[in-house]
Amino acid sequence: MPKLSPAQALLLRTAARRPDGRVIPPDTLRGGARAKVLTALLQRGWIEPADDGHMLTDAGYAAIGQLRPVPLDYVQPVDATDDIQLLEGIPIRPGTKLAALVVALRRPQGATSLQLMLATGWKPHSVRGAISGMLRKKLGLNVVLAHNESGERVYRLV
Repeated sequence: MPKLSPAQALLLRTAARRPDGRVIPPDTLRGGARAKVLTALLQRGWIEPADDGHMLTDAGYAAIGQLRPVPLDYVQPVDATDDIQLLEGIPIRPGTKLAALVVALRRPQGATSLQLMLATGWKPHSVRGAISGMLRKKLGLNVVLAHNESGERVYRLV
């Protein structure tokens, strides 16, 4: 990894956390320091000018040891039809995040980890924890893990 100043590292890491990769310098970085940091990032090719500021490039993601996130256009949404039918026989309140998890898992194609994260708003470790702790251990449901053709984890209730 290249040597980064604290200000450069801060700008790159906060931009990488944003879905659009926008670089927004903090208010505490002003004047000449702000210009110097942005100029250094531009010269190294880690950011590029955009309409209303700067955007993180692939080289910028690589500089902090990350990959550009996959756009959400490629994520297949979970269909919400007949959700109550998919909850039959499982003692879970409809409309809860756990119910959304079960509904997604009861579909014939199952659900990827990303689909489960989007359906519940949870982080990956919370999704896996709910599957193993609540669904498998407490409710005794048989949740199967498989991989689809693109290598993603696909969870399914059997």
